[in-house]
Amino acid sequence: MTDDDAVSADLAGRVRRLLGDNDPATTSAKQFLGARFDAGLAWVHFPVGHGGLGLPQTAQSVVDDALDAAGAPGPARSRNGIGLGMAAPTIAALGTEDQRTRFLRPLYTGEHIYCQLFSEPGAGSDLAALATRAVRDGDDWVVNGQKVWTSGAHNAQRAILVARTDPDVPKHAGLTYFIVDMSDPGIDIRPLRQITGEAEFNEVFLTDVRVPDANRIGEIGNGWRVATTTLNNERLAIGSGAPREGGMIGKVAALWRQRPDIRDPAVHDRLMQLWVDAEVTRLTGERLRQQLAAGQPGPEGSAMKLAFARQAQEISGFELELVGEEGLRYDDWTLRRPESVDFTGREPGYRYLRAKGNSIEGGTSEILRNVVAERVLGLPAEHRVDTKIPWKELRG
Repeated sequence: MTDDDAVSADLAGRVRRLLGDNDPATTSAKQFLGARFDAGLAWVHFPVGHGGLGLPQTAQSVVDDALDAAGAPGPARSRNGIGLGMAAPTIAALGTEDQRTRFLRPLYTGEHIYCQLFSEPGAGSDLAALATRAVRDGDDWVVNGQKVWTSGAHNAQRAILVARTDPDVPKHAGLTYFIVDMSDPGIDIRPLRQITGEAEFNEVFLTDVRVPDANRIGEIGNGWRVATTTLNNERLAIGSGAPREGGMIGKVAALWRQRPDIRDPAVHDRLMQLWVDAEVTRLTGERLRQQLAAGQPGPEGSAMKLAFARQAQEISGFELELVGEEGLRYDDWTLRRPESVDFTGREPGYRYLRAKGNSIEGGTSEILRNVVAERVLGLPAEHRVDTKIPWKELRG
């Protein structure tokens, strides 16, 4: 028996015991997910005692497939994508033992939905230029500032926050990373209506919000490194993970099969080009996840997110061409406050409009091209004049 076979057999036994002690048919989702976390089957590559078993990430599929087949509830990925895909791996990698204990289990069970307090009106693509300030006051930090484009803040109990703690050093060096309780006094959440008519995004104002130093992830002034860990996980999460014919291409392929009236050879050729493109990206993402099984995602995830954004926009545009005037119908323009982000939900008109945001959220495509060029391909960096100047002088 190989080592991989032994790991798979051990995990299969752990899954059987979990199901035997917690029948999915009679156990609440919260209770089942808590038991799964305690058994180390939430993220098998996470540390022992914090939802994992210290195994390679590739072993997770053994657990997921078995539990899916048993009809067991899974974590709320659509509602808590930021928590599960971004906050959790950051806390696991860089948090203290106490922080892992306090934050990871309620995140996994869905008791704590997370949002991301990163971007600001004057610091989007250039995140390191952010101006939200955190000033030390005893065992707390007092935070003041404004964040924007905050997905799901209206549903969140916790947030990952990057704030400036030292304005006297260059912009990347003066940042610190925190976990914030979104119910704390001084947090004002306001909706931002999007082109789709809904408001999954928000602007968030923080006025004298007190954050315990115990909620600081990483060292003071090391927030850029922590934030980069989060962003690398975000781009990999957004840009990969769909099954074959998942996501936008699945919608168009299903439409093609259901509607003989829209078929002709030219359209068929375009559909096949898009299908192959999506499949290449899917397989590349799978290979990337396997390569990263032993460590944290790196800048390569930026290429996956780039491909995802481009393909979503091309495919959704192609879908509108296929359905013609049907694509002009839109079921609801009223202001919605959705519980989750659904890139492929609703009708073709919604998908076409929603895809426009894919090249902005999670890092603009322009910035990600710089990341790929400089950090993956090793091309010369763009000339930057502000990386060694104290941040306060840049504001002046």
